[in-house]
Amino acid sequence: MNPESRRNHESAGRERPVVAAVDGSAHSLRALSWALGAAEALDVPLVVAHVRSDALQLGAARIASLGTEPELPDTVLDAVRTVVEDRGHAVPVRYASLDGTVTEALPRAASDARLLVTGSRGHGGFASLLLGSTGRTLAARSPCPLVVVPHEARTASLESGPRAGRVLLGLHPEETPDEVVEFAFGAASLRRVPLEAVTGLRLPPNPAALAAAPSPALQVPPPLPLADDTEELLAEARREQEARLRPFAERWPGVELTGTVAPGDAAGLLVDGSREAALLVVGRHHRHRIAELLVGSVAHAVLHHAGCPVAVVPPAAGA
Repeated sequence: MNPESRRNHESAGRERPVVAAVDGSAHSLRALSWALGAAEALDVPLVVAHVRSDALQLGAARIASLGTEPELPDTVLDAVRTVVEDRGHAVPVRYASLDGTVTEALPRAASDARLLVTGSRGHGGFASLLLGSTGRTLAARSPCPLVVVPHEARTASLESGPRAGRVLLGLHPEETPDEVVEFAFGAASLRRVPLEAVTGLRLPPNPAALAAAPSPALQVPPPLPLADDTEELLAEARREQEARLRPFAERWPGVELTGTVAPGDAAGLLVDGSREAALLVVGRHHRHRIAELLVGSVAHAVLHHAGCPVAVVPPAAGA
């Protein structure tokens, strides 16, 4: 890329907004606060988006069918506007009332966004965001990284803002796309905080223990000891992780990088680590005709249980 093209690309990137989805609930206002801080850190505009209720959309459609331009106020967005203006902001803020379903309208609104930010719970269509298909579909369809900010019951405070704490990256050396790793390094660089890459390694059980295990029909067997070559497998996994991260570490020399490889389930390791992190970054599966399958088991688990905001990063277009 020549210097002029690079400047144009960077300029276009600076104009891509952060989109914050709100519904007036305390959870969405918590996410809005995080999104505004992120927009200010990135020096990009913020779009505050509200998907109008089904009743309001139906009323507007009926008025329009009579040939009259509907003028129904979006009271939720008006209330949120007051909150934002009272707080003050260092970047331009735009407000958008959206029609359609949550899983259709928000991805459309975020088509050219840097981030789409939501709360983990809310009213109406947001009420079961992370508890069912709505959350999975939104994470699957978002054209940009989706950041879900957890509710207060899962984390003590976000008062320190998006710059505090470390960035945590869930990394499978062979499967995690470059876009996910780049996002994590960029987030750590922007916040000037350390980055920890976590790789969970499922180890085979000791064959001797398998042979001696009691029949499940008789009793529940105890946890099996790990294979004798555990240290060798962990050492190989550390080498693979280091090799995967090396090109990115060279591009971001200012980021303090720590690599962690541990036996166990990746989701459990990430949830444990999220309690002292500012942001947890995971990837989602590649495109599939069944939308829900786009969000892998690790992403789904951390969305439910992480103690910090979670960024689900999509693969590159066409991947």
